[in-house]
Amino acid sequence: MTKKLNVLVTGGAGYIGSHAVLALRDAGHHAVVIDNLVTGFRWAVAEDAVFYEGDISDDSVVQKIIREQGIDAIMHFAGSVVVPESVTNPLKYYYNNTSKSRSLIESAIVGGVRHMIFSSTAATYGIPESSPVREDMPTVPINPYGTSKLMTEMMLRDVAAAHDFNYCTLRYFNVAGADPQCRTGQSTVGATHLLKIAVEAALGKRESVSVFGTDYATPDGTGVRDYIHVSDLASAHVIALEALVDDPQRSHTLNCGYGHGYSVMQVLDAVDRVTNNKLDRKMEGRRAGDPDALISDNSAIKERLGWEPRYDDLDQIVQHALAWERRLTDIQSG
Repeated sequence: MTKKLNVLVTGGAGYIGSHAVLALRDAGHHAVVIDNLVTGFRWAVAEDAVFYEGDISDDSVVQKIIREQGIDAIMHFAGSVVVPESVTNPLKYYYNNTSKSRSLIESAIVGGVRHMIFSSTAATYGIPESSPVREDMPTVPINPYGTSKLMTEMMLRDVAAAHDFNYCTLRYFNVAGADPQCRTGQSTVGATHLLKIAVEAALGKRESVSVFGTDYATPDGTGVRDYIHVSDLASAHVIALEALVDDPQRSHTLNCGYGHGYSVMQVLDAVDRVTNNKLDRKMEGRRAGDPDALISDNSAIKERLGWEPRYDDLDQIVQHALAWERRLTDIQSG
């Protein structure tokens, strides 16, 4: 793969999207960002990326960008991601994640864009019968967030069958950490990610960390999740993109995780270790629909794309998240 690609990154001012922009740049590609800045931040976008403030559902704007920038491929991150909110406001999720994705895919086809990477989620599996979870296991989401993403997966499959177009759906497990060079990180106000909450608490931005459920069938009774460093996830997008271009007849649906997990308590213990302090933990009841453990089988992405993680170390993930949280305090105050 030697060709420099022009890649439209939707939601490129957000947490994962801004890391993908850096990964594209580091790999020698050209990133063009569209973001409506509802949850993203303009300052999070790398300075040499072209930026458009706009919405992916605005067909005229998206098709204009595709023409003006000679877009070869799209990385699609734009959407809503808070699971409990999807339960109370499902129509928002079917609009932002499904309906708008349909508009984006149509703009891609009209504009002759032949490749798309889609940011999906392990929530498409629902509560799997067994763990680790393989890509060929049933997809039975238990909330509108998971369903809204699965519907987009279905659209991509059908469009690829009908047009000169291929795609890679990446099903994320629990994304954590921040860019090792502290160029960007998780900046969302009121974020629901465990590690983000924990490092906020470690720096005095929160009084405590809630632990939801202590009676799961896990070694310490708290839920076990597969945490993947956001920079490893971003590199998976670049590798997947290059694979799509190299073999345009083939599409992929792949898990993104490390294939092993940590419990809530183990994550909080790691924050204690790194900060040499003790977080205040508040024990709460279970949340509806939380499985005991959710671990990826990541053999497919390793075998098919040759992806190998670089940051599979919990303490290092915590260190990077903490460094970014300190930097974010300076950005917000300065």
